[in-house]
Amino acid sequence: MDIEICPLETLKPRLADESKLVFGRQFSDRMFLMEYDAGQGWHSARIKPYGPFTLDPAALVLHYGQEIFEGLKAFRRQDGSIALFRPADNIHRFNKSARRMCMPEVDEAFFLRAIKDLVRLEADWVPRSEGTSLYIRPTMIATEAVLGVKPAARYYCYVILSPVGPYYKGGFQPVKIWISDSYTRSAPGGTGEAKTGGNYAASLLAAQEAAARGFDQVLWLDAVERRYVEEVGSMNICFVVDGTLVTSPLHGTILDGITRRSVLTLAREMGLAVEERALSVDELLDGAANGRISESFGTGTAAVVSPVGQLTYRDRTVTINNNQVGPLTLKLYETLTGIQYGRLADNHGWIEPV
Repeated sequence: MDIEICPLETLKPRLADESKLVFGRQFSDRMFLMEYDAGQGWHSARIKPYGPFTLDPAALVLHYGQEIFEGLKAFRRQDGSIALFRPADNIHRFNKSARRMCMPEVDEAFFLRAIKDLVRLEADWVPRSEGTSLYIRPTMIATEAVLGVKPAARYYCYVILSPVGPYYKGGFQPVKIWISDSYTRSAPGGTGEAKTGGNYAASLLAAQEAAARGFDQVLWLDAVERRYVEEVGSMNICFVVDGTLVTSPLHGTILDGITRRSVLTLAREMGLAVEERALSVDELLDGAANGRISESFGTGTAAVVSPVGQLTYRDRTVTINNNQVGPLTLKLYETLTGIQYGRLADNHGWIEPV
């Protein structure tokens, strides 16, 4: 399938001071869009001026939530070139989410080419300051207009771009986590491992309550026993327990994070033992209190690595590593960002030049 490049008549003003960039508030001049019709497949691929499109009020996405998305970044590297971090993994996960939500898959090689073509055209939107990047949001929505619970016969798939600033505006500091015993993020057999909007909508009330209590994020427990650690906010979470890196296993209720995969690979290369196993809230609290748990951090596209310094469950609060960034947390953060920005020569094959 060819990609039509539509003319662009006007350019948006760039934010001159990149230190004022915030997440997801400004968007580039162009977007990618293609359409799907049952019996025809994907068609009409084009890169067009960024802007709204028309949806019928009965579009299935608006009523039954048939929607998926991804998140990845383009980085301005030290030599001035632009590169993506593990984009093929994101696109593969996009298709996995599509299968779970009964949506059509994309051709992965074609979709990567479309993303790279879009980023090339929008290269001036990739910021240059330390810690900044261009956030890439591929999305698919059901557009068929019918009030009936069924997989749609029509879809839009589009990609938009947003220049973003450093995640840690106040520096790389540990966060405070509230462990919820009343809300769950996902359940076995549900859509927890799919990157679909409903999972995030379901998390908003708990996040709102956590913020009102003075916490930065919510740590989710499993939906069956309300006992085992799953994710924190929208990130995977890791703990260093007796020198072993421990993280929740992938069993359908948590996201198969690209940053999580990268961290586990790097940790093994650093000589650490890695365990993907269930960690109970009791083991977590006791381990933090007696020092068996020496570090904890979240992993995700936005923050890369986010150190955890304090956790509260019901009436009990524990501190990890004296509320300081641990040495492994810092090393993993510096290694991953070093790969992304081209400061390290060994990129593990994770870098895709644009």
